[in-house]
Amino acid sequence: MATRRTTTKPLKNTPPEPAVCSPCDGSGMVAATVRVGRKRRPVGQQDGLCLNCLGSGTDPNA
Repeated sequence: MATRRTTTKPLKNTPPEPAVCSPCDGSGMVAATVRVGRKRRPVGQQDGLCLNCLGSGTDPNA
């Protein structure tokens, strides 16, 4: 006689995926304007840490 093989069923109560942070779109980095001089004129942009999610990329309010 052939032996029966049973497969395990997937878990139904899996936690949902965390929501993506909207200011950084999940990357954890945002563009910050660099200003120089007395008149504080903008000269470019650099990457900065997202203050909403603190770099994790997930929405803290979800």
